[in-house]
Amino acid sequence: MPQLSSCRWLLLAGLAGAALATPAAAQRPSPPQPGVLRVCADPDNMPFSNDKGEGFENKLAELIAREWNSKLQYLWFPQRRGYFRVLNGLYCDLAIEAPTQLDMAATTKPYYRSGYVFVVRKGSGLEDLKSLDDPRLKKLTIGVNLYTSDAENSPPAMALSQHGVVGNLKGFGTFYSSDTRPEDIIKAVAEKQVDVAIVWGPLAGYFAKRSPVPLVLIPLPPRDSLSGYPMQYNIAMGVRRRDRELRDSLQRVLDRKRPEIEAILKEYNVPVLPMTGDSAQRAGAALPPSERAKGSPSR
Repeated sequence: MPQLSSCRWLLLAGLAGAALATPAAAQRPSPPQPGVLRVCADPDNMPFSNDKGEGFENKLAELIAREWNSKLQYLWFPQRRGYFRVLNGLYCDLAIEAPTQLDMAATTKPYYRSGYVFVVRKGSGLEDLKSLDDPRLKKLTIGVNLYTSDAENSPPAMALSQHGVVGNLKGFGTFYSSDTRPEDIIKAVAEKQVDVAIVWGPLAGYFAKRSPVPLVLIPLPPRDSLSGYPMQYNIAMGVRRRDRELRDSLQRVLDRKRPEIEAILKEYNVPVLPMTGDSAQRAGAALPPSERAKGSPSR
């Protein structure tokens, strides 16, 4: 049989069926398969993805597989360093979320933009927080996500340190287990363990909507005025670095299915911001938790 491009492999006839769950340790690298779309995904990272198919990345993967009339197959790989090496290593064909202009993958145009938000209890008197310049932050207990490797930390944590806000931070992990859950930082606000949390928008929106205690989300400015760290990011999809034809075919799906994609993001209460240029990401600035673990120009 003649060689076919990755794009044509995926477009070959094949009924879209139930997703197959394959752990990385049990799967060997192989060329793209006719009628199969292999997606890299984290098995436990709501609201993005999980092995039950409950995340918005799962829904987006299903949409793309239907459009390509392909069977959806997952490679479950926790978002850690090396995430995009798995993609380039022929274990899978697509990462549903990738920083724009990532040099380790061929990325589409961004399909949404979000940012960090303040999360406060309704009626707390903190609903008027606007930026990290607010002097009240030096006296409040603040929940932030902290990374567990490298000298670099989450953008809000690094920015707060430059504002002199350090000793009153309460850290929450971004690598999840039965003891550490993504919603812990939101529960901490609801249960008054912290006065305010600064959380990546999609995570905050999803779990705040499910909180029994009314919570308010306040977007941070696009860039911190003192440190210069960006607080908003464009998010794209990524394929293998050399698969430009596959990327272009994927882009046509994203353009054509824009209303459905927006509906999925709205269903998960993702705070979506107007799309703008993102030179900070191209320069390798710090990234939000969902992207920081995967590998980027800065990690």
